[in-house]
Amino acid sequence: MSSSVSRVHHLDCASFRPPLGRLRVMPERMVAHCLLVERPDGLVLVDTGFGTGDLADPKRLGPTRAVLGAALDPAEPAVAQVEGLGFSAADVTDVVLTHLDLDHAGGLSDFPDARVHVMRDELDAARARRSPKEKGRYVEQQWAHGPRWTEHGSGGEAWHGFTAIPVVGDDVLMLPLRGHTRGHSAVAVRRPGDDGWLLHAGDAFFFHGEVERPPSCPSGLRVFQTLVQMDKTARLANQERLRDLVARSETSGPDGVTVFCAHDAVMFDRLAAAQ
Repeated sequence: MSSSVSRVHHLDCASFRPPLGRLRVMPERMVAHCLLVERPDGLVLVDTGFGTGDLADPKRLGPTRAVLGAALDPAEPAVAQVEGLGFSAADVTDVVLTHLDLDHAGGLSDFPDARVHVMRDELDAARARRSPKEKGRYVEQQWAHGPRWTEHGSGGEAWHGFTAIPVVGDDVLMLPLRGHTRGHSAVAVRRPGDDGWLLHAGDAFFFHGEVERPPSCPSGLRVFQTLVQMDKTARLANQERLRDLVARSETSGPDGVTVFCAHDAVMFDRLAAAQ
């Protein structure tokens, strides 16, 4: 099937300089890798990073600001970058979220008319905030405006060894990958001009070395992932599935899948330079 996607923009919508990066136990630089997908009937945004509301009231981000060294650069919110590309916020018809953590959903209020696609388990978890971890990771002010939620269940179709749910035509799919949160998902976007795919794995992993064999990750980042995970067994199993996918895709040519995560600057820089 040919793609109706005309272009995909790689955006960094929240940069970080972790203080522990100086000790090499965390990356020196991290990003909030979002995608802006151009389609004939509108724009699709995959994740939002921080929004203008977060920059106006950074206290609501809690300890994340200090722990990860958030830059809070006014040029980084997705709405500023969308407008910088010559579009308007109203051109974004759909926002597809890997999950609702505060560094992924902060820009929702900047696109109030968009349909917001999220896994049902994730939205339920964010609303309930049952555990101390969830009270800290979900910021209700980010969706106090009442988004146009479009909830998705776990059913879907087979896709490269995963289950995929079409959410925007056949070009944008959600793949349930729970573990980091209760309803975490990856988002697959068909590349322009061929049948290959981009797979935004969200926070299923944090470092490019985690999907290599043998896997590697800075020790501080490994500890951080353990501290914030909701299901260790599922998270590690899904990382192994992603390693298998990466290994298969390396030999599949233009029909393959390019896998990346939300926060790895190496992966972001490589893809942004090639767009």
